[in-house]
Amino acid sequence: MRRTRSTTRKTPLPRLLTGLLTLLGLVGFGVLSPVDARAAEPPGAQATGLHISDGRLLEGNGNDFIMRGVNHAHTWYPGRTQQSLADIKALGANTVRVVLADGHRWSANSAADVADVIAQCKANRLICVLEVHDTTGYGEDSAAGTLDQAADYWIGLKDVLAGQENYIMINIGNEPWGNTNPDGWTAPTIAAIKKLRDAGFEHTIMVDAPNWGQDWQGVMRANAQSVYDADATGNLIFSIHMYSVFDTAQEITDYLNAFVDAKLPLLIGEFGGPADQYGDPDEDTMMATAQQLKLGYLAWSWSGNTDPILDLAINFDPTQLSSWGQRIFNGANGIAQTAKEATVYAGGSDDTQAPTAPGAPTASSVTATSATLTWTAATDNVGVTGYDIVRVSGGSETKLATSTSNTVTVQGLTADTAYTFAVYAHDAAGNRSARSATVNVTTDKAPSTACSVGYRVVGDWPGGFQGEISIGNTGATAVSGWKLAFTFADGQTISNMWGGTPTQSGGTVGVAPVSYTNTIVAGGSVTVGFIANKGGTNSAPTAFTLNGSACTTT
Repeated sequence: MRRTRSTTRKTPLPRLLTGLLTLLGLVGFGVLSPVDARAAEPPGAQATGLHISDGRLLEGNGNDFIMRGVNHAHTWYPGRTQQSLADIKALGANTVRVVLADGHRWSANSAADVADVIAQCKANRLICVLEVHDTTGYGEDSAAGTLDQAADYWIGLKDVLAGQENYIMINIGNEPWGNTNPDGWTAPTIAAIKKLRDAGFEHTIMVDAPNWGQDWQGVMRANAQSVYDADATGNLIFSIHMYSVFDTAQEITDYLNAFVDAKLPLLIGEFGGPADQYGDPDEDTMMATAQQLKLGYLAWSWSGNTDPILDLAINFDPTQLSSWGQRIFNGANGIAQTAKEATVYAGGSDDTQAPTAPGAPTASSVTATSATLTWTAATDNVGVTGYDIVRVSGGSETKLATSTSNTVTVQGLTADTAYTFAVYAHDAAGNRSARSATVNVTTDKAPSTACSVGYRVVGDWPGGFQGEISIGNTGATAVSGWKLAFTFADGQTISNMWGGTPTQSGGTVGVAPVSYTNTIVAGGSVTVGFIANKGGTNSAPTAFTLNGSACTTT
């Protein structure tokens, strides 16, 4: 859960120019590396159900399971949980992380209540991560409880948790240490793990990082191997929370790859995309890298946040997804495209009748990057729970979005491109309808872009330099999802960039935005900085285009 953190915004130039290759202030801390970190093989007997093997989360049958889901604040909105879980599943998720309380800070969720949550997760064919939220910010927030208290709470629930190892994981405590002396996280974490194992728990256990979950001082990263080794079963997974600390691609990829290279299990247990006063998280890189490395992610959060900018669904309504919700469920590398249901649910229902095929979709409100599709609703003997929207290309299909109603706006399309769309319906048992008839849609051409570009060298040194590019929108409407193009004439090569994502082939360079530079308002500008290699000559590019339109230079 996002909280105020005593962090300082990072400046790229000093970090890069001093050659600091560590992540998030890890100077002075040990780091994981594939050279000295031995493979995290389970040292003891494998647990029943969900378990860890060779750094991967597996189901009881040995299938790889990659979590794709969201967080739901059950302890504060218990009356919303039944419908929320159904809606979260209908939008394609395979996992939900459920907020509980152990009684230290908020009223404890009873054994009967937790048993009901588990039953609802199973009814909706979701894997359920159960977490105690009372520990949030311990050491800095005086109201927070300890991991030892949280462990006692789990032990008190053992009767309802035992036998559910195929369906649930136990996240001992949410963000169990603040920014004050985060080194204190390691010993209590090990002690809580051992306490649960000594009590006979065989479940996969999840542990959150210190620094309010973001580990910006690297304590979890440095001590992960010793914490993992303390679990005699080996069924332990680490959870990193990624908010404004993780605002560059380098920080995100370095952190995630460190665990993967060491074969230590990891997921992004919470993350946010909207910017706050501390920075703008790079959720695009988080999601893309999680997909590339086959790591789980769980977005914060379904609805009901004090700061509603983090609500995925507005007022718990799945038909009113926020822009953050659209990004998570229907965007690139999102839940609709990447989630796969746990195989433990295969064949688990008496309902084997599929819904009828939806009506042929019709298209409206077509733009250069989006199209709204509407279709006649399918019917089912029990009830239709959702729709999958696919792009049809020859004999292949690509799922682009999900919806709980008979309309959806498909986003992230390419301008002046022909698409063929179709729709499937599904029910709660996982039965899928026949495919609807298709509809052909051609997106609008991208409007010409009025732009200006300023290019300057901020500093240089033998063999390298730092550059800065200011991209201005001189038109009357905002520009989103832009692409800048230019050419280096003297063999310069970009090695690192912030504010944009570069591609380079020879001297030709393309730059796409990151989340916080994605939109250039009318009359406004965004700035991209970079580090590049150079030879003896370092002439500036002479021409720039934005979305194919030539820009003036300043």
